[in-house]
Amino acid sequence: MSTAPPAAASGDVADRAAAGFRAGYGEAPAGRWAAPGRANLIGEHTDYNDGFVLPFALTLRTVVAAAPQPGERWTVRSELSDTPVEFGAAEVGEPGRVTGWGAYVAGVVWALREAGHRVPGARIAIASDVPLGSGLSSSAALEAAVLAALVDLGGLDLPAEKRPRLAQRAENAYVGAPTGIMDQSAVIRCRPGHVLFLDCRTEAVEHIPFDLDAAGLAVLVVDSRAPHRHVDGEYAARRAACERAASLLGVPALRDVAVADLDGALARLDDEEIRRRVRHVVTEDQRVLDTVGLLRAGRIREIGPLLTASHVSMRDDFEITVPEIDTAVEAALAAGALGARMTGGGFGGCVLALVEADQADPVARAVAQAYADRGFPAPRTVLPAP
Repeated sequence: MSTAPPAAASGDVADRAAAGFRAGYGEAPAGRWAAPGRANLIGEHTDYNDGFVLPFALTLRTVVAAAPQPGERWTVRSELSDTPVEFGAAEVGEPGRVTGWGAYVAGVVWALREAGHRVPGARIAIASDVPLGSGLSSSAALEAAVLAALVDLGGLDLPAEKRPRLAQRAENAYVGAPTGIMDQSAVIRCRPGHVLFLDCRTEAVEHIPFDLDAAGLAVLVVDSRAPHRHVDGEYAARRAACERAASLLGVPALRDVAVADLDGALARLDDEEIRRRVRHVVTEDQRVLDTVGLLRAGRIREIGPLLTASHVSMRDDFEITVPEIDTAVEAALAAGALGARMTGGGFGGCVLALVEADQADPVARAVAQAYADRGFPAPRTVLPAP
């Protein structure tokens, strides 16, 4: 499901959002707006390098129930917190005034106001089944759902194709998480049954069919239970290293280094760590393009080795995996997965594995057993339908 255009939410999580609104505010909401979580099939840490990504939407969703509120005041309730967050125009006037989970909502209000929109006051209730801190873009789903609600409530002129950049600004400049454009683009622009081929420089998109059922395949998503945090120093350090490398190489972004020119580019860099970062980004961009070529040709099974190669690159060159993640990938591959990789920003989060449809349960059990053998908390697995 996508919020482009915004769609009325339905189902259990939508009912929870509406019930939370009624319990908190004593009346029914004016409407409900939903945005999905996302998994990235391939293309990690390429988005802020102006490169290519290939995400798809999950069936897991965040739902916002909302109604107008007089004046420039916003009240937000979440099923995950007993305490509502309230702020007005003064508090939302500059980044850092609203903190915690409420900052994601305040950031959207702030970004809309910064873009010149007259944002309606609102009462909001949030419910979600996108796991927090799992690398499935729970924050982007929240931002997109809130954005859709405020646009509709205020009758704002903000086409769907312009919403990802605004939501990204909310997360970058207000919340302080230096994410690229992929997450917000995916939760707003993905279509069911497709992967979203996104050029992060031009923001051009292509919806590529991804019919797993017809191929007899499934994508198994494993929540490693090792939560990641984008606002810590590691994600920012990777981004800074990439920007420094681009400057040293005299290119606008690492997307401008072709695979054929990689060896020459690496030879111009003195720092071995920066060389590894560059090698990952350049080869990862090429893996996205190779994956797109195979999917266009209907050769889904053949993308497995590219997924696994992506994981090896993230583990060895970008150094963003953790033992739980590596254990899940290794166990899935040993149990017969066609390919497996970490998805998301790293340092925790989720693994996705491409499997034969009738092998999803055995692969999931193999990962769970590997976790038990290592003494890790049991992982959670889902079979999202892209």
